[in-house]
Amino acid sequence: MNSEQRTSAAPIGTDDRYERGLALLREVSGGKHEAVLGGLSDIAPDLARYTAEFAYGDLYARPGLSYRQRQLTIVAALAAMGNADPQLRFHIDAALNVGCTRAEIVETLIHVCVFAGFPATLNGLNAAREVFEAAPEETSAPAAPAATEEQAGDRFQRGRAALEHIDGHAGQQVIDSLKDIAPDLARYVIEFSFGDIYSRPGLDLKTRELVTVAICTALGTAGPQLRVHLHGLLNVGGSEAEAVEVITQMTAYAGFPAALNGITAAREVFAQRSAGAQG
Repeated sequence: MNSEQRTSAAPIGTDDRYERGLALLREVSGGKHEAVLGGLSDIAPDLARYTAEFAYGDLYARPGLSYRQRQLTIVAALAAMGNADPQLRFHIDAALNVGCTRAEIVETLIHVCVFAGFPATLNGLNAAREVFEAAPEETSAPAAPAATEEQAGDRFQRGRAALEHIDGHAGQQVIDSLKDIAPDLARYVIEFSFGDIYSRPGLDLKTRELVTVAICTALGTAGPQLRVHLHGLLNVGGSEAEAVEVITQMTAYAGFPAALNGITAAREVFAQRSAGAQG
């Protein structure tokens, strides 16, 4: 069974949450779980137990996402928040362990710049470089794909097409809301966010939207954008269950308030789409 197919190390109904979580943490980390738990034994052993039981035994063991999807969303969220460098390095390493490629990890970190800014991406790439250099079997990160002459030609048209495909009417509403006050910002959203970043080949659109939902949930300051990209995830083939799963995963990394606010946004989006379908 490959990493794309695996979604749980043990049945959710297993009585011993700690053992289930520890086994999963050991698998995901490639045996480096002591880096997480060992440093807590002298000051907060209960926190070490909660990490194994809740973060891994409860959350990570849920079947709604593959290991690869979980790791890319966690890497994106940690990079976007910008305050958890040791944990970011740990999860970049874990992403490699569960089958993510260096290209996918780099692309995920590049994607972060749209929502959390260039400093967050640059710091994330520095963390990735450290992790990659420690892996003897691969000594260099992949080069970013160069834009073709055709791609470089009309970023605005390419971005508008991507925006319409991913976010549909919700995305256009965002652009329209800027026309009277910041039309250049509207153009940058189209050209850079969608024409440059979203149109890159390193991640499929569903993965980009899973990552985006994770980022917007974890940041806690982007409710309207989270709603737009929840629509976007569903528009490009994601399911309501996957959206809920990404938001739930963020409980361990951004806290319960962020996840609860994300679920509130998801409920609104699902209701809107249900009402539209019934209408």
